[in-house]
Amino acid sequence: MSVVLKFGLATGALATFVFAAGPPVTTPEITSATIDASIRRGVDFLVGKQNPDGSWGGPTRTKGLNIYAPLPGAHHAFRAGASGLALAGLIDAADSRPEVAATIDKAAVWTAGNLPKLRRADQTTTYNAWGHAYGLRAITRLYQRETDAAEKTEWARLAQQQIELADRYEDVNGGWGYLDVFDDMTTQKPSGLPTSFTTATMLLAMAEARDAMGVTLDEKIVKRSIAAINYQRTPDFSYTYSFSHRMHPRVEINRPAGSLSRSQVCNASLRVFGDAAVTDEVLTTWADRFLDREGFLSNVRKRPVPHEGAFKIAGYFYYYGVYYFTESVRLLPEESHAAYAKRLAAILIGHQEKDGSWWDYPLYDYHQPYGTGYALMALAWCRDAISTSH
Repeated sequence: MSVVLKFGLATGALATFVFAAGPPVTTPEITSATIDASIRRGVDFLVGKQNPDGSWGGPTRTKGLNIYAPLPGAHHAFRAGASGLALAGLIDAADSRPEVAATIDKAAVWTAGNLPKLRRADQTTTYNAWGHAYGLRAITRLYQRETDAAEKTEWARLAQQQIELADRYEDVNGGWGYLDVFDDMTTQKPSGLPTSFTTATMLLAMAEARDAMGVTLDEKIVKRSIAAINYQRTPDFSYTYSFSHRMHPRVEINRPAGSLSRSQVCNASLRVFGDAAVTDEVLTTWADRFLDREGFLSNVRKRPVPHEGAFKIAGYFYYYGVYYFTESVRLLPEESHAAYAKRLAAILIGHQEKDGSWWDYPLYDYHQPYGTGYALMALAWCRDAISTSH
């Protein structure tokens, strides 16, 4: 049996216990040192779980209810996305041990050799959007880490190529989605299900690459994509799940609790591209709401059936939402960062698995690499926010 996928706090203040799925978990006082210890465990997990070819994850560990994944291209996309997140998390962790550097170098070779080949699996899916977006995240960090001028030029070239590949799969309605299964038309560009969050994910990755490497974005595509997100925005800055959902803005998944993860990424992308409607007040409202209502998301962590939670929340919303919470909050004045960072770090440390990983939904063998990548990037931001406040 198969389903489709989005590849992706109830605490009032920093507390002694983090309430998640299962019994309360005691967490230590949140300092840069406790965050560093958690990051190191996550790094060790990724170093130990890297595939021999330098990637992470694979089409194993199946279960009775598996995400729809036409072979073999869907798994190329899943592996690219999971590997991009794992690599980005490792680089953000800033762990100077030789074995970590060797893992990053091995992943860099895989990235350079495999991302240029990434395409959509078939007419029904555009999962490759996730691979392009998170591949860009990794490439940007590899560029920033590189000291050789010629190598930096090559990473910038590869980033430009990924942007152009992603542009091929812009939906006819503007923006990006991950499925194209809802009609019988065959079109050069997808004509299926552009979603607010996939579009925002792609735009933020493109903006980061542009700002770091000077790559060029197609302004017409950017304009259409921003318009697509705004079509899906409601007056309270919730965002509907997809383009077609805009006609049903108050069904469960489109209401504020169902939009907890989407609002962070959509608000951040619109703000980065200059939308004056996304004010500090909007970002603060949604940051506070995310932390205060994290329980809606955490209640569904690790459940194997997508969208079975309240407000149709799926497990794979969780670490996606956590990471883009940091992308949203970093746009607020710096003096507000540390308080948010301490609350978020307490939650993440409380959710870390015994093996050092983080995961939220059983997705073949990709869930631990992608969850750990998201968490490491988020914790690295928390660490920096707390350290700069002292």
